Amino acid sequence: MDPLDFGPATTTMARLVTGVTDDQLDARTPCPDYTVADLVDHIGGLAFAFTASARKDDVPAGGGSGDGSRLEEGWRERIVTQLAELEAAWRHSAAYDGVTMAGPLEMPAEVAALVALDEVVVHGWDLARSTDQPYDVDDAAATACLGFVASFEAPADDEGGLFGPPVPVPADAPPLDRLIGATGRDPSWTP
Repeated sequence: MDPLDFGPATTTMARLVTGVTDDQLDARTPCPDYTVADLVDHIGGLAFAFTASARKDDVPAGGGSGDGSRLEEGWRERIVTQLAELEAAWRHSAAYDGVTMAGPLEMPAEVAALVALDEVVVHGWDLARSTDQPYDVDDAAATACLGFVASFEAPADDEGGLFGPPVPVPADAPPLDRLIGATGRDPSWTP
């Protein structure tokens, strides 16, 4: 597998994280159990964890659980740095070789790369919607994530998909809208 270009997605996510104001931290998100603060904590944790996945490093447990109470002073700068490290780690072809850990799961490294990109793209949309910021997604990233998500068998109506029951979206909708629907979100969601 050729290295994925994480740059547009991580750059956009960094802009979104920087744009979160303190008064938005308690706001709702499309993730029913997450406030904006919880989502931001999860984004920092996933950036750290998937950087370690690319490098084949061990990751301490509980890094991306989504607990906004853990946000420390300077969290914006820390997460922006972690996102840059994530992009740099997956830029190297060796990151895609062999197997690696993604959370508690061992998987082929090229699959972990797709999981990581999907997390950045989908949670970027979550954060943008929750904080009323514009979201410009790279079509190549959205298409790669959509292909990854579509590779899973669709769950029955009463079962959750990767993130929840899929939301029907027209087949001719843009790739991002189809991805968002496939991950259990309504593309027209607003807080």
